[in-house]
Amino acid sequence: MKHIIILGDGMADLPIEKLGGKTPLMVAKTPYIDYLAKKGRNGLLATVPLDMPAGSEIANMGVMGYDVRKVYDGRGVLEAASMGVEIMEGDLGLRCNLICIEGDTLKNHSAGHISTNEAHELIDFLNEKLGSDKVIFYPGVSYRHLLVIKGGNKQLACTPPHDVPGQTFKDKLIKAKNETANDTAELLNDLIIKSQVLLANHPINKKRKEAGKDMANSIWPWSPGNKPQMPTLKEMYGVEKSSVISAVDLIQGIGVYAGMEVLKVEGVTGLYDTNYEGKAQAAIDSLNAGADLVYLHIEASDEAGHEGDVELKTLTIEYLDSRIVKPIVEAAKLMDEPLAIAILPDHPTPCDLKTHTHDPIPFIIYRPGEKADNVEVYDEVNASKGSYGILKENEFIKALLGL
Repeated sequence: MKHIIILGDGMADLPIEKLGGKTPLMVAKTPYIDYLAKKGRNGLLATVPLDMPAGSEIANMGVMGYDVRKVYDGRGVLEAASMGVEIMEGDLGLRCNLICIEGDTLKNHSAGHISTNEAHELIDFLNEKLGSDKVIFYPGVSYRHLLVIKGGNKQLACTPPHDVPGQTFKDKLIKAKNETANDTAELLNDLIIKSQVLLANHPINKKRKEAGKDMANSIWPWSPGNKPQMPTLKEMYGVEKSSVISAVDLIQGIGVYAGMEVLKVEGVTGLYDTNYEGKAQAAIDSLNAGADLVYLHIEASDEAGHEGDVELKTLTIEYLDSRIVKPIVEAAKLMDEPLAIAILPDHPTPCDLKTHTHDPIPFIIYRPGEKADNVEVYDEVNASKGSYGILKENEFIKALLGL
């Protein structure tokens, strides 16, 4: 049997007043997802330990069945793997956002979803002005970049910028967890302040301001770590051939360490305007070419949740159904082997909170030939009534793989 995980990042939510106490999953029109819920088995999955941050890196590793307490070592080093940047012994890797600051307020974590071309020009500029043998910036996609500090200390308390929109950035600057990391914390905070001075009058930001767009007028390093020691999916679960499809460096980087083939799809953006059809076709082609497991990640719902945009989040869920799930369900009918299909988010990103939470997420596992439970439609409440109950750790991936 072949397997696919279709993951709508941040798709789950909390009841929303303007939706009459319902969630986007409850109001979205999702006939193909509901078909799988009816034909499969449902449940809830705790993806993030309560004593760890509810980040996409930890949540997605949890979905894949990793013991995150043992293998997680920061987000930046995972994204480095996707970018082809080798993290050496003694290197500190950090995710480095381009963010928008207004006065002392952190307006948003994405610099208004700055384009990749604009961002690369700004990162190159920062490397020229702030880079050194010890400090290196690497450009990524849109607002997501990498900062490497040679000899840096990871014992730092950093705040994910998407957790604190509308709050004073000065209160969230990096702090050392112990005296050994004081120099690294001071260096990083100095880079933040200097970046604000340098970026304020950059031509890219002048044009963005004139066009009424948010400026990318500060860096924000976070999620520090060293090179992780992760076993592959083959070593853990015997998955011979697997692939990952995502617009996001983080998910691609997890895939690299997991021993998965990273499939690139033209036109992917990580937003609602991503190339859904191209991603679906890449997944189908990979399965037909012999992949035992495909991890298909769609970022759009998470970004809509961070923006607090209820209508857009609902739309991204409907796009997932009609432009991803539908073609995969139809293609499965023509495959030589039966296809097990799982659908789930990695974590909730409630629109009212604009950040991630630790709540267990709803999932579907449809394995051809297995008896269905009594769930008729897919959402946070109905999944909780499913026959799987609440799963944790590697129970989800083992259920999907039939282990």
